[in-house]
Amino acid sequence: MTEITSPKNERVKLIRELQSQARARRELGLIVVEGVRLVEDALDCGLRPEFVLYREDEVGPQRPARGLFERLQALGTPCLSASEAVIKQASDVETPPGVLAVLPQPALPVPDAPSLVLALDGMNNPGNLGSALRAAAAAGVDVVVLPPDTVDPFNPKALRGGMGAHFRLPIQRLDWAAIAARYGGLAAYVAAASSPRPYFDVDWTLPSLLIIGGEAHGAGEAARRHAAGSVAIPMASRTESLNATVAAAVILFEARRQRLLAG
Repeated sequence: MTEITSPKNERVKLIRELQSQARARRELGLIVVEGVRLVEDALDCGLRPEFVLYREDEVGPQRPARGLFERLQALGTPCLSASEAVIKQASDVETPPGVLAVLPQPALPVPDAPSLVLALDGMNNPGNLGSALRAAAAAGVDVVVLPPDTVDPFNPKALRGGMGAHFRLPIQRLDWAAIAARYGGLAAYVAAASSPRPYFDVDWTLPSLLIIGGEAHGAGEAARRHAAGSVAIPMASRTESLNATVAAAVILFEARRQRLLAG
């Protein structure tokens, strides 16, 4: 197969469009993931790439990508060799891993009766959002809800931060009216540093919705109106606040601890 050497190649242009534009990802229903681990993770979860771009030296006999390359070939996935310059042009990272896959956006079914829901309100840092999704998946969250003022979960940085969480965790984009209609029966708590109630004082074994706000302004007014109460993470003196992702992980794993103890 002839190596792709021009950044004007249509597939390379598509990758750049998907990497840089949320609208393109939304309208085409496609995402880009980079690196052997994430592509293998996507395959393990049943996603099949539209095509893969790779650097020839990455798929040699002793290279980590070799097994992935053989697996993709067995599936009949179009695998296109590209020059180092083209891979760098297509990649979203400083040091490209040498393997990029264009995939359909994951669309996992939402459970009919979720017992633990996470809402990330106003989270604008895609890396933090990805890390929050990773923590949510690890803690056993049933579904993550993203209001309109939260960054696109399929942003390249969010995908890298999620480390495969996007392939295992249902993600919904809903406004607060829809969130209230869909999850109004859950006990809803917003994380707020000023709250007098510690997060471990809540019975998280009950069906619950946890709201985590963005780091710049916290949860918005609509989110606060939806919550029945607030919780805080007690901290040592002179510690102002925690990263929103860290706060989410702390509270979610308390919920997991309680649920494991409850059997």
